[in-house]
Amino acid sequence: MTDVLIFAPAPLLTVTLEGDHPGGDLHVHSGGQGVWQARMLRTLGRTVAIVGSFTGESGRVVQHLLGDEGIEVHPVVRTGRGPAYVHDRRTGQRTVVAELAGDPLSRHDLDELYAAVLREAMAARIVILSGPADEGILPDDVYRRLAADLRAEGVPVVVDLAGARLEAALAGGVTLAKVSDAELREAREIRGDSVDEVVAAGRRLRDAGARSVVITRAGEPLVLIDGEHARLVRVPRMQEVDPNGAGDSLLAAVVSALAEDRSLLEAIALGAAAGALNVTRHGLGTGDPEAIHRLRARVTVEEVGDDDAQVVTPDQLAARAEVDDR
Repeated sequence: MTDVLIFAPAPLLTVTLEGDHPGGDLHVHSGGQGVWQARMLRTLGRTVAIVGSFTGESGRVVQHLLGDEGIEVHPVVRTGRGPAYVHDRRTGQRTVVAELAGDPLSRHDLDELYAAVLREAMAARIVILSGPADEGILPDDVYRRLAADLRAEGVPVVVDLAGARLEAALAGGVTLAKVSDAELREAREIRGDSVDEVVAAGRRLRDAGARSVVITRAGEPLVLIDGEHARLVRVPRMQEVDPNGAGDSLLAAVVSALAEDRSLLEAIALGAAAGALNVTRHGLGTGDPEAIHRLRARVTVEEVGDDDAQVVTPDQLAARAEVDDR
């Protein structure tokens, strides 16, 4: 059985120029949200499979690169233009040279992808529904249908989506939804950055169809909504080299722990550590597994709105829960 299946509608071919010597270095990788999540899951020792579309010449390259990383691929191969980007980081900053959205998925492509997700989900412990880089690749309603059908099969569903895609997935029902406060602000779910406002938005997402909700806050303590509980999760803040991909690493580490039947609080602690360490690196979805597990011990959790609440580690909370269950 595969630990984690990822729906990655349209993985990217990424080309990056780096280095401070004349000419620099050229790096070619597979990329996109689902791929970066898969990479972190592999780093943490999970078995991972991706269902996605692979288009044209760039798609063939991406499929080969994923296999090199030990990621099982269930492809829908098609002709046309695949998504890709070229970035230049030789100055230390990420400069966009070119970004190609790729061709939208046809009805036939969508049917094949949908069937492949349902088929492979039956052999997975948990499924992540990730999004493509471009808004026009596939209809938002695909996420509602997938979430509903996977839930009917009894498969846990985790999403890292925003806007209309998130609304669609919630309508189908999900186990865990992850979103950033910036995405909530863009969707006009929040206006400021107060904890109370973020918690209220998280509870609305819970009521819309998520069993639990994680809201990241760009270096500030993340918010976890789990049932009636609202918690702040704190992790030591690191010096940023590249903040891109931190949320994908966070979600992947959460799913890694859930696939091992860890509690949600234990999973969130591992995710917070992975996300915090990801910003210290250039590679998206990469990390040192030993460093992640060690930093996890420094993560703390506190109840929101309880002035008498103690700041504790997830392990301490889990130990208390075991005592209460006896």
